[in-house]
Amino acid sequence: MINNLNSDIETKVLVQHIYMSVFKAQRIINQIRGRSYEETLMILELMPYWASYPILKLVYSAAANASNNMDLNETNLFISKAEVNKGAIFKKLGSRVMGHSYIIKKKTCHIKIILKELKEK
Repeated sequence: MINNLNSDIETKVLVQHIYMSVFKAQRIINQIRGRSYEETLMILELMPYWASYPILKLVYSAAANASNNMDLNETNLFISKAEVNKGAIFKKLGSRVMGHSYIIKKKTCHIKIILKELKEK
């Protein structure tokens, strides 16, 4: 893990209402927090969980924003902060026997990732 937090320039990415449980996303976010960008990509590509794919797309997007908008080098980026928050629960009706119904609850979450540039001394 990288402990050098001397950088002032950061890129924030927030995605809301992903159809994913908070606990499933938190399991992946805990693995990538504080790691470099390249190491994060390796971890996310090799993880066997379905939830790692949307987070991988989010990290790609954050790095693209950092390189295009702020002229930062992707090799010097690391994840300084990553958090998962509970989102809205979407409800819809499903059918059951004899005309009855039940509620299907689709859980969502909000994921926020902040990338910083590691300053060379």
